[in-house]
Amino acid sequence: MAKNVEKDRFYFHRDFLGSPDGRSVRILSEYYGPLRKIKRNKIFDTIVFFGSARIKSQADAEKALLNAPNSISKSKIKRLEKDLEMSQYYESARELAFKLTRWSKSLKGTKHRYIITSGGGGGIMEAANRGAKEADGISMGLTISLPNEKTGNSWISDDLELKFHYFFMRKFWFLYLAKALIVFPGGFGTLDEFMELLTLIQTQKIKKRVPIVLFNREFWNNVINWDYLVEAGTISKKDLDLFHISDSVDEIFQYITSFIEKYQLKGPNF
Repeated sequence: MAKNVEKDRFYFHRDFLGSPDGRSVRILSEYYGPLRKIKRNKIFDTIVFFGSARIKSQADAEKALLNAPNSISKSKIKRLEKDLEMSQYYESARELAFKLTRWSKSLKGTKHRYIITSGGGGGIMEAANRGAKEADGISMGLTISLPNEKTGNSWISDDLELKFHYFFMRKFWFLYLAKALIVFPGGFGTLDEFMELLTLIQTQKIKKRVPIVLFNREFWNNVINWDYLVEAGTISKKDLDLFHISDSVDEIFQYITSFIEKYQLKGPNF
């Protein structure tokens, strides 16, 4: 294509693509761009990990506490001690991703099944991608552009970091291919993802059978008073059956793989 012709095409104009009038084109790009990568890598479905970007690995948390200066305040020491306590979730996510990846690699077929997928950042997201890598598997990271925040951890497989501007398109890709979702302790972002997921299933906007597991009963029962929601009448008791809560990596692994083997391996589950 001649250079003078290229200049006349709107899809070469950054000022147009970045303008309000180009928004629909940008949104479509965040559908077709990821779709192209997913097809190219022969990914059929995923297992999604949600959780805080702030949770450190045990090694990093121990190092931060060990290297804390003597002059540090008691409140900051308490924060570092809490970081070390919370690091158990990083290690659990890492272990679970490892086990699920090793299991998925044992399945027969030409397409990649049940690929570990995270938000691509640090913390629990990094742990999930790391566990998959340590099991010699592939994993995806669905990163989002945020001010003053680095995304794209080093454990995401080559060609499988999907970069998004729009949160709603990122959420679409989290759920569209998901055959299981595991929610580790997290903050506003994790709660947002989890609550939207529950809403879509409760209202039957998502009709496929998909297991949802919350990791660590104590954390989630402190964050959300499920029984009070039922007592207040804002949800029904049967809504509590939409998800499963567990404290055990081995139990979650068994729960998810048994569910998949019972309902999903025989064909698509849409």
